[in-house]
Amino acid sequence: MAVITTLPRQRPPLVAQREGTRVTGTARATGRIAGIGGGLVGYLVFVEFTSGVLQGYYIPLLSDVARHLGFHDADVNWLEAAQLMLSAIAVPVLAKLGDLHGHRRMLLVSAAVTAAATVVLAVAPNFAVFLVAWALQGVYAAWLPLQVALTHHRSRRLVDPAAQTRRATGLIVAALQLGAIVGALGGGQIGSAFAGQFWLVLLAPGILVVGVCVVVQLRVPESEDREAGAVDATGAALLSVVLLVITGGLTFVRVNGTGELWPWLVTALGLLLVVPFVRYELSRPDPLVDFRVLRSPSMWPVQLTAGLFGVSVLGAQGPLSTFARTDPEVYGYGLGLTTSMVSIVIGGYVISMLLGAGQFSWISARTSPRTTLIGAAVLTGTGYLLLVPFHGSLPQVLASMVVAGLGSGALVAALPAAAAAAAPAGRTGVATGLTNTTKVLGGSFASATFAVALASGAPVLVDGSEGTAGSLSGYVTVWVVCGVTALAAAVALVFVPRLAFSDDPEAADLRSVAPATGPAREEDA
Repeated sequence: MAVITTLPRQRPPLVAQREGTRVTGTARATGRIAGIGGGLVGYLVFVEFTSGVLQGYYIPLLSDVARHLGFHDADVNWLEAAQLMLSAIAVPVLAKLGDLHGHRRMLLVSAAVTAAATVVLAVAPNFAVFLVAWALQGVYAAWLPLQVALTHHRSRRLVDPAAQTRRATGLIVAALQLGAIVGALGGGQIGSAFAGQFWLVLLAPGILVVGVCVVVQLRVPESEDREAGAVDATGAALLSVVLLVITGGLTFVRVNGTGELWPWLVTALGLLLVVPFVRYELSRPDPLVDFRVLRSPSMWPVQLTAGLFGVSVLGAQGPLSTFARTDPEVYGYGLGLTTSMVSIVIGGYVISMLLGAGQFSWISARTSPRTTLIGAAVLTGTGYLLLVPFHGSLPQVLASMVVAGLGSGALVAALPAAAAAAAPAGRTGVATGLTNTTKVLGGSFASATFAVALASGAPVLVDGSEGTAGSLSGYVTVWVVCGVTALAAAVALVFVPRLAFSDDPEAADLRSVAPATGPAREEDA
């Protein structure tokens, strides 16, 4: 990036002096994104652009995937649930491995797995193989926390590391949203142009993912700090069991119907298993999910917000796409859009997310990160609740999704940066990884729950056969749940201390967590 060369050579950023609360001298130069170090942010912009393409590309194609593999629209959510469930396991593992062995190394590993899974999607002969490949592709969810950790480590040598991380994260997330726009529009257009060669449509994003592997291998520098410890394999196994039991119970509800009691009991058992999992993690010196971090007054509201936000930003994508494709002349609801038209709806939503992400740093500087987070959560909840009365036409749906998208974009940018700012030294990877973990946990649970809701009361056609569309009551349930959880997140953020996520010296006291037992960490030596 061109601004890299503007830093004066005679005075490195470390010697910049503060005068009260103003930063003078070379500190002004460090306010630029490039000050974080070399072209790092520029390369990470490409990585997250590709992540956005993956997130947006398949959404307008979900109904086509269902017809291609021969399953119900409501079951599209099981694809999302499987991917999010694997992400919930993979993200903390990769984040922890990043803290132990290097964030760039783990970024490369996850990119290679994503590339391989994308290729398998294109040649999958049946739903089972497609489901496995779709789930494995979800390891790209680890890219953002790994990148935030990389930028945070680079920014720690500067005068205002929290602000620098927010600016860099805002730029990276803006690239994600831009990629999602390109992916959504491209997926719809490519899907229409090559409808007879659907394998080619599914393969197209793989080219960019291979490019990510090359860029990370050749251009992204490794983080310098290392944390002592090891990956908690038992914790990963316990988390897998918890998620499998919960998702399995909801699957049985979908198959056997909501009137059967035992599938609900299986789901409840999965929720109860969370308790021994948390207790085990708290007893470990190097846990997979460091719940000690949650004891910080600045951290727990952020992580709770991430989980509640995951319900809408991850769990509602499939229903939005299938509702837009549902033919109102057949079912009495839906928008009846073609694949290419759905891509425009998704594109409009993601453009609003891009605007929200791009304005996050600017608004935070003029108010506070805490206030920005609260406002973003309120916007997200309002947008989804507007869909309950206003879903009868394309302009109504698009207007509601723009409101939700503005808030969602700001939250996507704000949450990992807030977690990094609130984290103790040496645990930024864990903190940002935990943000994504809680987000995908919320999305995974929501996707499975929404699949059950959409299948309940499935419409019956004139000839007596069951239609392939989800029920209208199910879609209303999705919108209400998304709106209420976002507003609940706004309430949780009210409890965040006023100085949280800032570079104010007093904010350092908010980052303290209970000390871990066992081997000392490198930063404590």
